[in-house]
Amino acid sequence: MTNPVSLKPPFDPQSAPLKARAAENAWNSRNPEKVSLAYTEDSHWRNRTEFITGRAEIVAFLRRKWENEHEYRLIKELWGFRENRMAVRFAYEWHDMAGQWFRSYGNELWEFDEAGLMRRRVASINDLAIRDEDRLFHWEQGPRPDDHPGLSELGL
Repeated sequence: MTNPVSLKPPFDPQSAPLKARAAENAWNSRNPEKVSLAYTEDSHWRNRTEFITGRAEIVAFLRRKWENEHEYRLIKELWGFRENRMAVRFAYEWHDMAGQWFRSYGNELWEFDEAGLMRRRVASINDLAIRDEDRLFHWEQGPRPDDHPGLSELGL
């Protein structure tokens, strides 16, 4: 019997991509309370120009986000890792209340505590308006299916 991969630091080539995919799956749930449990009680974020501290603020932020970003679908891809830190790039597609679709591109820097909870998240994000026919993320709401291409396979 093989040992399960630990999603706690220090990360290795096997665990780091799994940690990034676990984060992707949680965010695709669009469940703010569930997502917040991956972060320390006093986690610090910079998301675009907003500064967020602690789980309660994370939950409030995510509720606001998903009230405005409809049909949200996210793909994350590990860029690099060392010890208890990771760099991840991502893209997500969503539409606003008027039906305008966007693809948001970004990079995140993550730092984890010894239990594997994220204590720091720094995200830089840019939004690109796209036409409905230019969408690439086609799956039912929830986790991305294992056979759906990732960012590199999609040329993003």
